[in-house]
Amino acid sequence: MTVSKVYPSDKRANAQIEKLLLNEGIRRDKNLDYTCAAYDDDYNVIATGSCFGNTLRCMAVSHSHQGEGLMNEIVSHLVQYEYERGIYNLFLYTKCNSAKFFGDLGFYEIVRVENQIVFMENRKTGFQDYLNELAKTRREGNRVSALVLNANPFTLGHQYLVEKASRESDILHLFIVSEDASLVPFEIRKRLVIEGTSHLNNIIYHDTGAYIISSATFPSYFQKDDNAVIESHANLDLSIFVKIAQVLGINARYVGEEPKSLVTGIYNNIMSAKLPENNIQCVIVPRLRESGESSQVISASNVRQALKEGRLEEIKSLVPESTYKFFTSKSPEAEKIIARIRGTDNVIHY
Repeated sequence: MTVSKVYPSDKRANAQIEKLLLNEGIRRDKNLDYTCAAYDDDYNVIATGSCFGNTLRCMAVSHSHQGEGLMNEIVSHLVQYEYERGIYNLFLYTKCNSAKFFGDLGFYEIVRVENQIVFMENRKTGFQDYLNELAKTRREGNRVSALVLNANPFTLGHQYLVEKASRESDILHLFIVSEDASLVPFEIRKRLVIEGTSHLNNIIYHDTGAYIISSATFPSYFQKDDNAVIESHANLDLSIFVKIAQVLGINARYVGEEPKSLVTGIYNNIMSAKLPENNIQCVIVPRLRESGESSQVISASNVRQALKEGRLEEIKSLVPESTYKFFTSKSPEAEKIIARIRGTDNVIHY
């Protein structure tokens, strides 16, 4: 049995893949950068799988061909493809009843949300190694807090949230989402966060690595609807965060309120219920608002929209001086990001 790449232009194969996934209760994920398939003698797709970044996704075998070892072939092909492009630490999400199968193929469970999802990787001690590195930064205090930021880009709203958490804590562990799924690349987001919080002296900065997953790349392919996707993501993130909190002695987590965001609203509700069960206070902070009659909340979406429309002067009241200086610097880095934002149809996230 040969497994081969499926090109976006191959309409016949892609239509069959869509049908196969639907028959197996899977919706094709919008975030895919490589897809493969196995075919029968009549060149009909009977198994498929895909990748996005360092994750394996949308894997399925036709019901009439299960038990023939096709999934092993698909996974082996995808792993080889990832290795060939220099990606060796691989992850996948699966239904709880499929975890044992992928365990037999060399994947190890990181965390499990019962009746929802299992998060796995191909390194036996990968997550533990990450926790061990974090443990080296542990500092003792009566109130040890955490904050997770994507900061796409870093705004006065983010700065306000960090300042409040810092002021009310002995130690603040600030995690910056390192997954590059945002219009502003990680290295720039990280630099702007550090520059915009350099006046605070109790912050310990962390990259999230592969274990705190952004909503942009969390898989939706075997979730029944958008709300189920958000709930699974929140529960998975919290399961991982609780383990991190135990290692660092974290007893409070700060999050920003975002009344207009469906994702954040559901996420915050779940956090408010689950974190206290693990002796972690959940502090939801109202969003900082612009001054003036409009009194709109300051959001990264508004900053991106202003950049998209060339209204650079307007972002001055929305971002710290360091962020403003970066976007008006005319440096190749800044110009490239602005061009990317202007070339994106929708820069407002729901």
